Amino acid sequence: MSKPRVVPLVPQSPFAPRVDRPWQRLRGFLWGIGLGLGWGMTAPAMAANQLAIRVGPFQQSIQISDLEYFAQTGHVPTDLRLYAPLLTDQVRYALRSRLHLDPNVGDKLVEDLLHSSSGERFLNTLQVAIPSASPAQLRATLMQAARRPDGMSLLGLLRSFPEDTVTLDAASAVALASQVNLPYWQSQTLSSVLERELTVDSPPLRSRIDPSEMGQQWVWKQSLTLRDYQRDRSIPIDLYWSRRTQGPLVVLSHGFGADRRFLSYMAYHLASNGISVVAIEHPGSNVAWLTSNSLDKAGVNAMSTILPASEFVDRPKDVSFVLDRLQQMNRFSSRLRGKLNTEQVTIMGHSLGGYTALALAGAQPNLKHLRQFCNDPTPIAFSPADLLQCNAADLPETVDKLRDSRIAQVVLLNPVIGRLFDQKSLEQVDVPTLMLASTDDAITPAVSQQFLPFTELKTSQKYLLTAIGATHLSVGDPANLNHSLTQSIFVRERPDEETKALRELLQGVSLAFIKQLTPEADRYKPFLSPAYAQSFSTQNIQLRLNADLPPNFTNWLKVAALPMEQIVSGTLAQRRQAAQQNLCDLNPDCLMNNLPLVMFILPGGLPLAATQLLRRRKRNQKLEAIEDTTEASQDS
Repeated sequence: MSKPRVVPLVPQSPFAPRVDRPWQRLRGFLWGIGLGLGWGMTAPAMAANQLAIRVGPFQQSIQISDLEYFAQTGHVPTDLRLYAPLLTDQVRYALRSRLHLDPNVGDKLVEDLLHSSSGERFLNTLQVAIPSASPAQLRATLMQAARRPDGMSLLGLLRSFPEDTVTLDAASAVALASQVNLPYWQSQTLSSVLERELTVDSPPLRSRIDPSEMGQQWVWKQSLTLRDYQRDRSIPIDLYWSRRTQGPLVVLSHGFGADRRFLSYMAYHLASNGISVVAIEHPGSNVAWLTSNSLDKAGVNAMSTILPASEFVDRPKDVSFVLDRLQQMNRFSSRLRGKLNTEQVTIMGHSLGGYTALALAGAQPNLKHLRQFCNDPTPIAFSPADLLQCNAADLPETVDKLRDSRIAQVVLLNPVIGRLFDQKSLEQVDVPTLMLASTDDAITPAVSQQFLPFTELKTSQKYLLTAIGATHLSVGDPANLNHSLTQSIFVRERPDEETKALRELLQGVSLAFIKQLTPEADRYKPFLSPAYAQSFSTQNIQLRLNADLPPNFTNWLKVAALPMEQIVSGTLAQRRQAAQQNLCDLNPDCLMNNLPLVMFILPGGLPLAATQLLRRRKRNQKLEAIEDTTEASQDS
């Protein structure tokens, strides 16, 4: 390869004028999508030589050979001078990185994906970012990528496109990068495998009752705010009950950036069937907290306050505090006496609420395990859930025991688990557990956040509810979600009508699961069966319920998780780029453009990008200062 003229790669000053913002946002795309979609392939008959980047009506072409030279040497060719501020070490790392997989396994995963409804949706989205490509071209390119014996790379993808020029729509590419991360891709590739392996042949279920239907009892609702003076927290709650109550009290814990109304339909459903419910709102991670601490209002310091580390302790303590107060109401309130069984509690948590439920059920966070993961300075393979969890790495070495002995069951909906809990932590959970995993969830990808942790649970009663094609917010109450999210290219969410069957099944399965703590356990046991769940499947979402997983299921999970483990183990060895970190500390725009994630969804507004969740800057800077002081004293 001939050597192009080069200019030194100089980091852009944080005080330089901000121009060509779309091009700067492209950096996040190149970094984020480089490993999520970056597959190298054997060259087809015609190989691409140019990359045409389109921003609105403007288009600029660059030579792929110039990108190759930059990837090899770290120098910026003269023809790429305009893009020098974007060509960071992280972008070079993404261009150079390869995933080494068994070609036979990779070929099978891609083939399964392309023959599933998830694969079709993924190709449609990818085609928006690469408008010059036809579906047939993209399919052929991906299949060819899986057979490459020496690994997969972004430059290989560009070179293998069967036209001389690859056209990239920058705005759509940035949107795609915000949706796609490697853990999410791994979950997508398993969709057709899951549909096949988790299907159980069984006769249709016949019963005179249907637990998915609203009960006959009239529901009362009361909103209260409980004040915890010891922790200086005000905790809003909604109570739901009926005249004739039985069974455990159900606690609902919402996810990050949501509120106590996220599962309102579930609260009404359970209460109409005689189950009392309390929906808790966590003041340090609800939508009000998120909006009051927006980046626009708080500036750089907001990066470390979007989710305080203390919230990972305060959330479980919120639940225990509320149970203490409700226990008093159950004894002394004329209206609620005898209706709040706080000695036997089922907790249902969505997303970060799933973490809350597990912590209360006995899973103690393993901070050493978490910090090893979060110290990676190049989070290319991280999902939003991974970044969210890394805020907990700033907790003190010793964390109070969070287990509450009153928790008798847990229901985990798209839970955040990942690196917060290791196998030893999950083995401490000994109560019946029902877990929901959605294969199209880009926030808490199913493989790393649900499937693998589920296999590590040792409780004798556990159920995996798999929603093939569902997304992170599919179980949310449609009356309390922003419907524009289903129309946004930035958010991969399904319309309400497509997710209705999942919510109906969840109502039925949850009621049957909770009823196992009542004298009606045998009557409702048949609804905790594969046949019942599969009967709710639709063309858009296939539903499966399994207590026993097929023998080869764990092997498939390990195959899917392997690429991420390879990347993480490789990047952990890299040293932080201190100079670039210092620049970003001074420049919010640098922070916003330097990481491709996270998209957290506000129920009534726009997505909020939280891009610095895993950079424990203050902690690391203190450690580095101590190390520098020690080295200086030794030198002297």
